[in-house]
Amino acid sequence: MPKFCSNLSMMFTEHAFLERFPAAAKAGFKGVEYVGPYAFSEAQVADVLHGNGLQQVLFNLPAGNWDGGERGIGCLPDRVGEFQDGVGKAIGYAKALGCAMINCLAGIVPAGLARDKAWATMAANLDFAARELEKAGILLIVEPINSYDIPGFLLNRSAEGIAMIGEARHPNIKLQYDIYHMQRMEGELAANLQKLLPRIAHIQIADNPGRHEPGTGELNYPFLFAHLDKIGYAGWVGCEYKPKAGTVDGLGWMKTMGGVS
Repeated sequence: MPKFCSNLSMMFTEHAFLERFPAAAKAGFKGVEYVGPYAFSEAQVADVLHGNGLQQVLFNLPAGNWDGGERGIGCLPDRVGEFQDGVGKAIGYAKALGCAMINCLAGIVPAGLARDKAWATMAANLDFAARELEKAGILLIVEPINSYDIPGFLLNRSAEGIAMIGEARHPNIKLQYDIYHMQRMEGELAANLQKLLPRIAHIQIADNPGRHEPGTGELNYPFLFAHLDKIGYAGWVGCEYKPKAGTVDGLGWMKTMGGVS
């Protein structure tokens, strides 16, 4: 069965951020992911990560003013310098945390910015980031996100993610496939997972509707987990969901659908 990692930006949120690491380890997780570590020093995060025997699976490049509603700056022509500085910052954290994969959020296309200009900016930024990350032995991934949760986000479908990777023209980029987002945008999950498997480096999950834990909605997760085994997916599966009734109380699904590894 898949090996699950905890998304600390959405799970264990009853704790302060650094306290979520021991909580995740106590719950049985071996790996973690989250939006970004940048509010804390590299040493602070490394100490709590390694002190709890956890693997850093991924985090995002600096994504702008998150609390102000920004969801990435990759497509913003007036933020290229900030983006490039963020790549260097992310590499420093990744080295300290032993993280081999970083996600780039495309961002929301502002009113008045032509989509083709946003697209070209994102492609150029991905090419820059892929080259810099490759030097550090880190894989770059890019994630489509549904247009209902984040209206105006540049990449909404798996085909758009693959097209963007092609535009960037660098081999050090793969796809992050979020089952929740792709269920909302396109469905055909099993077929698309199998078709895109060589391009996918990371998978995330949540049920729909509600974006809660598996078993709370319409998705047949036992089937999907078995399907991932069948097609040979060997990467991590990030639990990027909002616990419906508390994080620990909501982990029962793993006992019936495969367990934490």
